[in-house]
Amino acid sequence: MKRLVLVALLVLVVAFSGVAAAQVRVGVAMPTQSLQRWNQDGANMKAMLEEAGYVVDLQYANNNVALQVSQIENMILNGADILVIASIDGSSLGTVLELAKEEGIVVIAYDRLIMETDAVSYYATFDNYMVGTIQGQYLVDRLGLETLEGTVNIELVAGSPDDNNARYFYQGAFDVIEPYINAGKVRIPSGQIKFEEVATPTWASEVAQARMDNLIAANYSDGTPLHAVLCSNDSTALGVTNALINAGFEADNWPIITGQDCDIANVKNMIAGRQAMSVFKDTRTLAANVVKMIQAIVNGEEVPVNDTETYFNGVYTVPTYLSAPVFADINNYEELLIDSGYYTRDQLAN
Repeated sequence: MKRLVLVALLVLVVAFSGVAAAQVRVGVAMPTQSLQRWNQDGANMKAMLEEAGYVVDLQYANNNVALQVSQIENMILNGADILVIASIDGSSLGTVLELAKEEGIVVIAYDRLIMETDAVSYYATFDNYMVGTIQGQYLVDRLGLETLEGTVNIELVAGSPDDNNARYFYQGAFDVIEPYINAGKVRIPSGQIKFEEVATPTWASEVAQARMDNLIAANYSDGTPLHAVLCSNDSTALGVTNALINAGFEADNWPIITGQDCDIANVKNMIAGRQAMSVFKDTRTLAANVVKMIQAIVNGEEVPVNDTETYFNGVYTVPTYLSAPVFADINNYEELLIDSGYYTRDQLAN
């Protein structure tokens, strides 16, 4: 009820008082500045919201859950009307968001679903299951699995267990590859297949590298070929790449490596032939969609969502606005990343 009252008050302010949208305060909580993509997300969100006339409080929490909780508390105390939150741990914000709910604050979960609470109002993300299916299908096509008569060796590197999206990425990819495992065309020599076995806490490159070091030593040091490594994102792909370099892999036995986010270092690896692809999630698109949602909330209009069935957070199914991802590889990265203005050519130069 308080949330409805808030929306009504916001509409009255905008419609009848002649007060600019700048009177509406938006708190934007991002998980960390240690990954390039979150810097871009935060910067895009702040720029677009301020251009639309809102007051923006942007905070990064350095992957510290307690710090993020404190930042959100301060946003609430400082009069935030709407919160946009990319959570570090999607299950850790229930208590602070109860406070937001009591204050009638609308909460939009940003690219990471906030779990175990009804205080989250909406979810804005990319189609995370599709991200995984794109990665899986890329391997199917590159490895020629449809017509393959022999067997290829693949290892799986998934994301952080505390990030709900990581399971969607993993499941989307695994659902594509599993039929080929069952048909004997794909082997996973390590035997590590379950999400819990292949997950990478905090998405850390060094964690992915350490695990890949162990996988290579245990399964490939005798010359067994490694044909592909399905990495859920670019930070894990960097760790895998470092492990392969340290183990002496060369161009003639380099595996196909997937990724996600099109981070600069990974696009450079793509150009150098060390990473095959990366799923491109244009953060400008996601930020623009969130701004549309916020404007609809402020104006008392129907909030744009296109999925009301998929994203159950343990309490209820959160209305969601999905954006569609695509992939970049050596054949199209210039069009997607340079011609679109996402990066300059100099940024991708070695």
